[in-house]
Amino acid sequence: MRIGVLSDTHGNLTLARMVLEDMGPIDLLLHAGDYYEDSCRMAEWGVRVVGVVGNCDCRVEGPAERLVQAGGRRLLLTHGHRYRVKQDFRALWARARELGADVVVFGHTHRAEAFWLGKVLFFNPGSLHAPAGGRPSYGVLLVGEEGIRPELHPAQAPSCAHA
Repeated sequence: MRIGVLSDTHGNLTLARMVLEDMGPIDLLLHAGDYYEDSCRMAEWGVRVVGVVGNCDCRVEGPAERLVQAGGRRLLLTHGHRYRVKQDFRALWARARELGADVVVFGHTHRAEAFWLGKVLFFNPGSLHAPAGGRPSYGVLLVGEEGIRPELHPAQAPSCAHA
């Protein structure tokens, strides 16, 4: 199964649409928060989207976390702010173990990263808005019975057309 992953779009739907095209065919799109309404709008583009709220979604109703079954694996989707991911990953790792998650997809730090803690993959696609690494990014997860392969990709910024 091919899963696209976005986080921290902060209303940048123009770049989100371009990134979705760059991803190629996907079976599912995960949005790890900050502008939950963006994930709702992306669902109108004909892609199956699962999203969560982030710390910038103060007046928006939506789930804080979701446990998604995909490709025979369990993926925990959360923004990460409630687990203090800017400090460390202990609380989020404990939650992943409690739920039996194989993958944790999160955002909040605006930093693209993929790493393993024990048998759990932690995956942050970075941000399309104010990325910590200086360049917007997104992720793709290849998930199946044979394993899990994370991919992080730089987003191509839209070029300006001159008249």
